[in-house]
Amino acid sequence: MRIWDLHPGYLNRQSLLSEHRELHGMVSILVNHKKGYSSHPETLRWMDLGWALNKRHQLLAAEMRLRGYNDKSPVRTRKNNGQWLGTFIDEPYVQIQLLRDKYQDKEPGRIPLPQNAQEMWRHHKYAVMARSVPLYKKIGADAARTGPRDDFSGLARLLVETLRTPPSQGGLKNALQHMWGYVSDIYDGPRGRVGDWSLGTLLGRIQELAIRHRQSYLIESVALSELAVWVQGRRL
Repeated sequence: MRIWDLHPGYLNRQSLLSEHRELHGMVSILVNHKKGYSSHPETLRWMDLGWALNKRHQLLAAEMRLRGYNDKSPVRTRKNNGQWLGTFIDEPYVQIQLLRDKYQDKEPGRIPLPQNAQEMWRHHKYAVMARSVPLYKKIGADAARTGPRDDFSGLARLLVETLRTPPSQGGLKNALQHMWGYVSDIYDGPRGRVGDWSLGTLLGRIQELAIRHRQSYLIESVALSELAVWVQGRRL
């Protein structure tokens, strides 16, 4: 049983669907007090954290939808609203190595596993921007000073923990408008003013254009699915 802490964009199709299935199994154990795997370390670290488990499910559902799958099994548990788990079975950096070993000679995830700090940062920059512009600037400057062989385990943990913080609606708008700049020139639909679109409409058009035109910079961004969890009015 495994619930990853890395963004599900790093998971390949088999791992993504497998975690979704196992998460529902864990919910059944925790909510219905079933005994199977009740003493498993993964189950124990999610104990009493229904809200966090619900958010992880929403992340999986958003990633699945981006890849063409339709999740019809929402998680209802909300216990300890706003509280995330404080432990890792494996540090995020170690999870990257585990996936790299697991995916040898297998299909990769939507986002390639990062080899260095710059790649890890590039995948997360818009998700961080949605939460804190000062932090976005600081991490960007720090990452620019690292070399291709430097350890980035601290950055991996910081990014995973940062994405557990809900972004403000203003932060979401700022990040989405920056992302829109990569696809606005190829948009051929009704124009109007981008500022008049709902955030859900803006994100949906960014997703559609990025995938249709294979805009790799956005396709390799966790924000392409992650921000859907926080956009008001999106149902996951």
